[in-house]
Amino acid sequence: MLLKAVTIILIPALIVQGYRIKKNTPRLLEPKGQREGHTGMGKPLSILILGDSAAAGVGVETQQDALLGAVIDELKMDYAIDWKLHAKTGDGTSQIIQNVHTLGNHHYDVVLTSVGVNDVTKLMSAKQWIKQQQDLYHLIQQKFSPTLVIAAGVPPMHLFPALPNPLSWLFGQYAKQMNVKLAQLVHTRSNMQWIEYDLQKYQALNLDMAADGFHPSKEIYQIWGKTAANLIRQQF
Repeated sequence: MLLKAVTIILIPALIVQGYRIKKNTPRLLEPKGQREGHTGMGKPLSILILGDSAAAGVGVETQQDALLGAVIDELKMDYAIDWKLHAKTGDGTSQIIQNVHTLGNHHYDVVLTSVGVNDVTKLMSAKQWIKQQQDLYHLIQQKFSPTLVIAAGVPPMHLFPALPNPLSWLFGQYAKQMNVKLAQLVHTRSNMQWIEYDLQKYQALNLDMAADGFHPSKEIYQIWGKTAANLIRQQF
C-alpha cells in the first residue's frame, strides 16, 4: 500500500521524466541472426528462450553476442543443442503468454525466460505480477514439459544509467518486490531455478551496460549465459 501511495504522489514527475527518457534514449534494434537451429556435439539437449528485449538480445548487434549465443558457446562442446529463441522487445508477461500460445506443443529440456522490466514500467503490483508468472510457468510446463526452467530475475532498475531519480528509485522498488515473489515461486517448484541480475557485481567488474543504459552489454550477456549454462550442466 505504501508503494502504491508513493507512486500516486510521484505521477507528475514520472510523466515528465518518462517523456524525456523516450525522447533522449537511443532505440536499439534486436540483433541480427538466426533464432532457431542446431549447434554442437555430444549429448542431445533442447533449449527454448522466451521473453522480452533482453531475451531477444537487445544491446548487441548479433545473436552471437546475445544471451542465445552466450549459452550456446558455453555448451556446444559438450551437447548437441537444438535451440529456439522466441522473444520480442516491449513484451510484458501478458504478451509473452499470448506468444507462447502461438507455439506448438514441443518438448524442450530447458526453457529460459526473461520477464519483468516491461511490467515494472507499467507499475504492475508484485501481487498481480506473480499471478501472471504462475500462469506463464504453468503454460510453459503444459506446452513444453521442460526438465529445467531458468527464470531471470527482474533487473535492479534503480541502477539503470538511463533512468533518473525519482523514476529509477520507484522502478527499483517495484523490481525488488517482484523478485521477492519470484524467489518464493521458484522455491515451490522442483524444476525451477532463477538467476539474479547482479548489476552491482557487474559494475564492480567495470562492465558497462549497452549504449542505451537500459539493456545488457555483450560482457553481461556472457556472464548471464555462463551462469545459465552452469545450471544446465548441473541438471544434465
